[in-house]
Amino acid sequence: MLTTERHQLIIKTVKNDQTTSLKRLVEVTGASESTIRRDLDQLEQQGLLRRVHGGASLISSASEEPAMREKVTKSQKEKRLIARYASSMVQPGDCIFIDAGSTTFEMIPFLKQKDIIVVTNGLDHLQALTEYNIKTYVLGGLIKSRTGAVVGAGAVQNLQQYRFDHCFMGVNGITIQDGYTTPDPEEAAIKQMTLQLSRKRYILADHSKFGNVAFTKFGDIQSAAILTNYEGPEINDFANKTNIKVVTT
Repeated sequence: MLTTERHQLIIKTVKNDQTTSLKRLVEVTGASESTIRRDLDQLEQQGLLRRVHGGASLISSASEEPAMREKVTKSQKEKRLIARYASSMVQPGDCIFIDAGSTTFEMIPFLKQKDIIVVTNGLDHLQALTEYNIKTYVLGGLIKSRTGAVVGAGAVQNLQQYRFDHCFMGVNGITIQDGYTTPDPEEAAIKQMTLQLSRKRYILADHSKFGNVAFTKFGDIQSAAILTNYEGPEINDFANKTNIKVVTT
């Protein structure tokens, strides 16, 4: 395989997977690890991808945020497994916060007979929660058209009256150095406040979120436990910083 052909295949694989391991690229191209490492170095220098520990990921703007309809179509099976595990920790009588993430949205069908109270800032979540007859409070504030999240000063003020047994939140980027990040500072304010108001705190994140950094930090790694399907090379580093549960079945 010519170098240019191999580079095109690497870029295609990274675009499809969002975050790709070195092992997968070796399997896809049939090249050696040393060759793939050199290829990744060259492609990173050209601004076509970003090297991460053990592989590569897409380059995206730190302020860029996919629309909700785009999020829900990616890694659906993995998100549902993570969401099912998260919902298993909710007990009857609990008061919980579910934020406007696509993975947290997948929790809702598993909560339908729990006899709980939910507070959310997700308009898409609100419709599903009411359909399952789950007692729900929605924050008031500015509605983000792309994600259906309610944000702003009014939402933060509204949020402050509540106290939660658990909170379940999505994330756009997770790294050891930068913690949990999201593109929108107003949504970050909601997440940060929720962490402070919750007795137990969980970040729900599929593997594609690891190694990415978005515009606004809302918490250090140790500020919440992580529920994920990520099994990458840094898993032990994350486990040394916080509780992390890998959900694959």
